Amino acid sequence: MDDPVLTARELVQDRFPAARAAFLAGSVLTDRRTPTSDLDIVVLLDGPPAPSRESLVYRGWPVELFVQTEAIWHSFADQEAAKRRSPLLAMCADGMLLTDTDGLGASLQDEARKRWAAGPPPLSDRERDYQRYVLTDLLDDLRGCTDPVERVYLVSHMLQRASELVLLVRGHWLGGGKWLSRRLAAADPRVHRALSEAAAQAIAGDPGVFAVVVAEVLDLAGGPLWDGYAIRGRS
Repeated sequence: MDDPVLTARELVQDRFPAARAAFLAGSVLTDRRTPTSDLDIVVLLDGPPAPSRESLVYRGWPVELFVQTEAIWHSFADQEAAKRRSPLLAMCADGMLLTDTDGLGASLQDEARKRWAAGPPPLSDRERDYQRYVLTDLLDDLRGCTDPVERVYLVSHMLQRASELVLLVRGHWLGGGKWLSRRLAAADPRVHRALSEAAAQAIAGDPGVFAVVVAEVLDLAGGPLWDGYAIRGRS
């Protein structure tokens, strides 16, 4: 396939000649690039077809298009940041600026980098206690689980929950799928390695070490929480 940067620029020129700015992001710009890596492209327009999202193949490359106006960009960034998971900020902070006709691209990239570096909103006590409660409950389920099929699902869910809890209590951004693994590996390589290795052992039939590692994660957040946990008032 053609060079990803050149291909992305040509796509933007072909499809969005009036684009104010465009970014290329994703694994294609890193040493993590694989044969199935796609081109993640954020495009800024003044109006329609923004806002829209589209998946397509362009000159042999799978492409994900995120087409927005300046106002929609800020709205999406705010909504994602409130959930402590912002692919948009990450793409614009770490991505390559393909085109920038009026300075909007540079401005948004600067904002994205500052907001990403500042981290997500801090975890409240109520939110932390809920995360502790859920993971404690799952850990109890795992300790009593005798069904190997159910154990696979339990361990997979616990791996996600435990990874997210570490990131949340330490003020790091969340991620989904492979990005959850990458975020945790960057934030705490030791815990990332311990969780991932123990999870594989647990799925294979030996959950003991995984239970110990998850208990250590709970300790990072204040310890297990189940007996006496209550939600009062509006949830």
